[in-house]
Amino acid sequence: MSFELLLSILIAVPGFLLAIVCHESAHAWVASRLGDPTAQMLGRVSLNPTKHIDLWGTIILPLMLLFMSRGSMIFGYAKPVPVTSQNLRHPKRDSVLVSLAGPAANVLLATVIILLAWLGQMLGVMENPGIRRVLQAAVNINLILAAFNLLPIPPLDGSELVAAVLPGPWAYRYYRLAPYAFLILMGLYVTGLLRIIMIPIYIVLQLLLAPFGDPFQAGPML
Repeated sequence: MSFELLLSILIAVPGFLLAIVCHESAHAWVASRLGDPTAQMLGRVSLNPTKHIDLWGTIILPLMLLFMSRGSMIFGYAKPVPVTSQNLRHPKRDSVLVSLAGPAANVLLATVIILLAWLGQMLGVMENPGIRRVLQAAVNINLILAAFNLLPIPPLDGSELVAAVLPGPWAYRYYRLAPYAFLILMGLYVTGLLRIIMIPIYIVLQLLLAPFGDPFQAGPML
């Protein structure tokens, strides 16, 4: 392992852990607010990483992708937040809101980090290249995670948007793709199509942050 690759991993880890913890906590919190206490009773409305970490999705897969991409690409997932849709006050609408809560939390977190970076600029903290790189990576990772989860592939968050507009029988067939999600995603990644599909979503998310400026003056990781 080269020193630069090891450094890229160390820089990415804090932002990645924070991103997935906030993402999953947002799902759980919104579900509880909309009438389903399942995740809350299981302790998933928490910023404690141990409540959300999945060995494969949170540790092995992200590290594997970092190695394969030489430190330029990272995504993964945590333990799925259990949602009992029958408990939701308006199941079809609220399922979409619960799903969107995760990506929305990542965009909000990226915004907060940008504002902190601007504050760091005023205080002179951003002159430290280590702090600059960690914060920049955290912003990019949150946007990548949001874009990844908005892909319309069950059980990713974006699939709920598609299912919401499909007739019942078609939605049922659509959800049946979920067991094959990993194979679909790996096929898209190997062929390069995953990057092509994610880039437009990533750009839209970047535009949402454009009013806050770029305290890093550097391009994205994607």
